[in-house]
Amino acid sequence: MDYGDSVQKVLLRKIQKAEQDLLQLKLDYCRFIFGLSHRTRVISNGISYVVRSVDVESMERLDDGCFSRPEVAGSPADNPDATDTVNLGVDWTLEESATRPKARG
Repeated sequence: MDYGDSVQKVLLRKIQKAEQDLLQLKLDYCRFIFGLSHRTRVISNGISYVVRSVDVESMERLDDGCFSRPEVAGSPADNPDATDTVNLGVDWTLEESATRPKARG
């Protein structure tokens, strides 16, 4: 293995680690800022859903430096274990009974 291949492998590992860290940070942002996590209850078009996935790639950086709401997919709350999910896009709100973590300060 020559020096170029070695450097390439090290850089690729560092890039993959940075991408994983960014993904985790965006998931944390969704949890603490939007109150979203796996199995959170949201309402879309008057129907209650249980969140099954959060698409952090759909988040865009806004002019003020914050991120936009992510697209989510969920199962109807009356059948949360259903394997079929509905793409809710960004048209969702937290269900009133859902509690958001409060910022300390």
